[in-house]
Amino acid sequence: MIVDLTTLVLLISMVTTQDISNSVYRCPRKCTCEVDGEVTCNKGNLTEIPIRELAPFVTKLSLSKSDIPFIRRGTFAKLKDLADLNLDDNNISRIEKFAFKGLGKLHRLSIRKTSLRRLEEFSFSGLQNMTYILLSENRIETIEGSAFAGSSNIQIIFLHNNPIHVIESHAFANLRHVEYLILPFGVKSIQQDAFNGLDSVGLIRLPLMDLESMEPFTFRGLSHVIRLEIRESDLGVVQPRAFEGMVNVTSLVLLKNKIDHLKELRISAENKIKCLKLEGNHILQIPVPGSVDIQVLENFIVIDNHFPCDCRLHTLMASPLTNATNSNFTAENFCISPLNVNGKSISDIKLENLERCSNEYSLDSWNIGVSVRHTAISRYTCFIFMLMLIRCC
Repeated sequence: MIVDLTTLVLLISMVTTQDISNSVYRCPRKCTCEVDGEVTCNKGNLTEIPIRELAPFVTKLSLSKSDIPFIRRGTFAKLKDLADLNLDDNNISRIEKFAFKGLGKLHRLSIRKTSLRRLEEFSFSGLQNMTYILLSENRIETIEGSAFAGSSNIQIIFLHNNPIHVIESHAFANLRHVEYLILPFGVKSIQQDAFNGLDSVGLIRLPLMDLESMEPFTFRGLSHVIRLEIRESDLGVVQPRAFEGMVNVTSLVLLKNKIDHLKELRISAENKIKCLKLEGNHILQIPVPGSVDIQVLENFIVIDNHFPCDCRLHTLMASPLTNATNSNFTAENFCISPLNVNGKSISDIKLENLERCSNEYSLDSWNIGVSVRHTAISRYTCFIFMLMLIRCC
């Protein structure tokens, strides 16, 4: 039978791109493809990603509960429409640089319960439309610098339940608009500039850390944060300039930490911190005269902390720490030493009965003071749940 040209063109037009794709790309072995664009390979015991068998129009891909050992650079590059990728419960030990290159529409990535020990430089780079990265319950020990470079729109990063020991400089560089960044328990080292380049964050929570010291410029370059919370940690020695270089932090909260030596606490006007709260901390060594300068725009709260109540109490009572905006410093803070006054309110101690320390600095050197500037806070535009975070004090 002879078919004229017009009829042939009509027949070709009736064959859609997806029809052609379906004839070429079959559902990968050990996978199910019940919904167009969605591929599920859970419990398939895969040892490699069946990328050649996957149609380029896949939008949702689950490869969980398999034995995939690593993710190579550009593995998923042909899946231009991929929006949701699940790699949970695999044996992944390494993610190469630019592993997710080309996934311009990916908005959710889950890599949990794997053997992954390190977030390498640029491993999550270039994910412009990413919303969620779920990295909990892995074996991650180190976050290298620029691990998330070029993925500025990530909103939520979950890293809990990882044995992270080191956060390297610029680990979160170039991230913008992050709603939650909650680090796992047990971080042992935060390098200088670890948060440099991290901008417009809702909540940063640093819980249960075990630091030898909080280094100078730990938070340099961090900007526009609603709440930075350091809690229930051993901070070791808080070094001079630890908080220098961060800017526009609505609330800075130090909650229930152990501080061996507070060498310096300077919050300058340039930091633009509206609320500083020291609550429930155990401070073993009182800072020397001249090493504390607190300038906040709205509230400075010092409550339920424990300080040495020996001869060093004279130095404490002359320091700017006692000039907080809460009503009564001595009634609302407590003694940690000597043992016979442990747990007592500082107001129970008669300062005039305490001898001064023999090496105590002249109290006249406390000339910096606290400047608590009560200025109107402009309305901060954010999500409703973010408004709750502002209530630091």
